[in-house]
Amino acid sequence: MAPSVADERWKEAWGGESGLAEVRVGENESFESALRRFNKKIQQSGILAEARRREHYEKPSVKRKRKEAKRRKAARLGQAG
Repeated sequence: MAPSVADERWKEAWGGESGLAEVRVGENESFESALRRFNKKIQQSGILAEARRREHYEKPSVKRKRKEAKRRKAARLGQAG
């Protein structure tokens, strides 16, 4: 079965084939350094931000207001610079 457009968008949004952040620990690598790399990878892929955003349901009206505020802020910063 061919992957749907939604599947492709999901893979793109979550950064990769499986959508999971994976860090391979080197033989002589400490746990702390592997954890730092893992946290950095999660931060870059946006997994944590997405999880926080989905933690609670956001009504469509609130979502529209948030997006509009973000757009206005971007316009204000773009105009000032």
